[in-house]
Amino acid sequence: MWKNINLEQCLSHINRQPDDRLNNSAKDRPAVTISRMCGSGGRTVASKLAEYLQPLAPYGGHWTVFDRELIKKVLEDHSLSTRLAEYLPESNKPLLAEMKAKLLGKANATATQIVEHSVETIWRLAESGYVILVGRGANVITARRKSVFHVRLVGSLEKRIRRVEEVYDFDRHVATEYIRAQDAAKKLYLKEYFGQDIDNPELYHLIVNTDRIAYNEAARLISDSIIHWFKQKQGSGAEPE
Repeated sequence: MWKNINLEQCLSHINRQPDDRLNNSAKDRPAVTISRMCGSGGRTVASKLAEYLQPLAPYGGHWTVFDRELIKKVLEDHSLSTRLAEYLPESNKPLLAEMKAKLLGKANATATQIVEHSVETIWRLAESGYVILVGRGANVITARRKSVFHVRLVGSLEKRIRRVEEVYDFDRHVATEYIRAQDAAKKLYLKEYFGQDIDNPELYHLIVNTDRIAYNEAARLISDSIIHWFKQKQGSGAEPE
């Protein structure tokens, strides 16, 4: 179902990064964050969006989707932050330090360390460009990066229940409880660690209701919006906002 969302492609993206010690162009590379209600089609839309965004990809490259589980996997098994640091040594250290400081006292040492690594990893991925970051507060973490476009996917509980039943083969009761738990966890994560309300529309460039717009069309709509937004900013000589 999500053929282009996999660890192999993520590692390929990391290994082909240009060296910004020689070419300081990271601020010009576009990236996308997707925040979503559980069952609103986040992975499906992200997968299709990666295909539609190819006109913005560098020569020989492609857009890569990092969802919550893939970010966790590469953090645990492949030292992603360290690998990216080799290519992007000029990351915004004051901002990273500020965000890490906000975490202190809000969790035990282990949880805080995990979130710290997530913050740094997501920032570096956005800096590397041509990535779609799904979940984990990526929209808040990258809010100050002018070349990142933020999307929120929403939908009715009823249709999201049917989607989760279909994807995970849950019965209605389990699907309903799963959605409620996931949505609550996402909301709490953003509130606890970043002091933000996930439902605040001001955090996003675009909010799409996947009840009313099919996943494929949603991806096309988002892609068209991003391409127009980014090329318009490039043409005006201003950084995307």
